[in-house]
Amino acid sequence: QVQLVESGGGLVQAGGSLRLSCAASGRTFSLYAMGWFRQAPGQERENVAGILRTGDETYYADSVKGRFTISTDNAKNTVYLQMNSLKIEDTAVYYCAAATLLSSLRAGLPGAWGQGTQVTVSS
Repeated sequence: QVQLVESGGGLVQAGGSLRLSCAASGRTFSLYAMGWFRQAPGQERENVAGILRTGDETYYADSVKGRFTISTDNAKNTVYLQMNSLKIEDTAVYYCAAATLLSSLRAGLPGAWGQGTQVTVSS
């Protein structure tokens, strides 16, 4: 079993930056891809970004391309989401997710979820 714990959320003004972290523990050898989803109140969960743990391949939602960067530190079993130029519409609960395949993350079908961390962007 895999446990994912997010940190780094908070309140930031529009135009600001935040970095989210997600530490994985447990059967991490089975995780080949990690990523981030988000869900705003009353909206469907959005697939934000994903990365192979080798770092060879990433994907981003169109809504965050050029502003968000996903990265990994395999020694720490941690994935990061650097969020720059934040907009009010980025306000959401951000969830870390992990899967054995990057394609599973792209399809919105990870095998493990974190508990979520709130990101609030104010005007």
